[in-house]
Amino acid sequence: MKIAIASGKGGTGKSTVAANLAYTIARSRDVVLVDCDVEEPNLHLFFPAPAVDVPVTTPVPEIDPDRCTLCGECGRFCRFGALAVVKDCVLTFPHLCHSCGGCTLVCPQGAIREVPRTIGRVACSRPLPRLVLVSGILNEGEVQAPAVIRAAKMFAEGHPLILYDASPGIACPVIETLEGSDFCLLVTESTPFGLHDLRLAVEVAETLGIPAGIVINRSDGEDAATVAFAQEHNLPILMTIPFSREIAAVQNRGGLIGRDLPGWEERFTDLFTGVSP
Repeated sequence: MKIAIASGKGGTGKSTVAANLAYTIARSRDVVLVDCDVEEPNLHLFFPAPAVDVPVTTPVPEIDPDRCTLCGECGRFCRFGALAVVKDCVLTFPHLCHSCGGCTLVCPQGAIREVPRTIGRVACSRPLPRLVLVSGILNEGEVQAPAVIRAAKMFAEGHPLILYDASPGIACPVIETLEGSDFCLLVTESTPFGLHDLRLAVEVAETLGIPAGIVINRSDGEDAATVAFAQEHNLPILMTIPFSREIAAVQNRGGLIGRDLPGWEERFTDLFTGVSP
């Protein structure tokens, strides 16, 4: 089973839920936790351990000046502006390249070949006997987050139980993370912004055809609007985490409430039971 933990907005506690859920599951069975928030991965802070890094590369065009006739076909084909044919050469902009390979196909002289360019890495560790942590890490200044997410997911592929911690929002990295998931846990908070962005995240899950459930984090007891929205969309509220100084203190020191506070391991066990078939 593949479970994605997502949220419409940042700061809702998505990684907190993912980390505590992974810890609780790992108490009784094997699980892989994949940090797909590749621009700001932080699950390693909850699970410090030595990691093995594997580079992530993406193919980009390289021009052979001896064969290039400056015909301009490659520049006309590229919709992303990664190639520009000027008076005496072809300029390439690797950061704009989407690695579609089309330029190599349309070049009549065969003057373009693809070469790998490193855009990030995947770090793999085993912080607990039954937990594997896979973290996708996008290099600073790079924009091809989906490629790193695909690489991180590939390392976990084939395992019977995988948790994906998505990036906030509903953009391409989130779509890439949710693709192929069996269930989506949507973490929200009882604020106007939280409800607004929850609506957007629910639309994404519905469009992808992924069953979803809601976790309300930092609840102040004023959850009526969120509950009404959940009922309107037939979405179960699987857990409510209160706005608590005690919980905040555990999280601020990098702890896990499922491990450090009594009763919370059982609650996260119930959460997993609620999303399991």
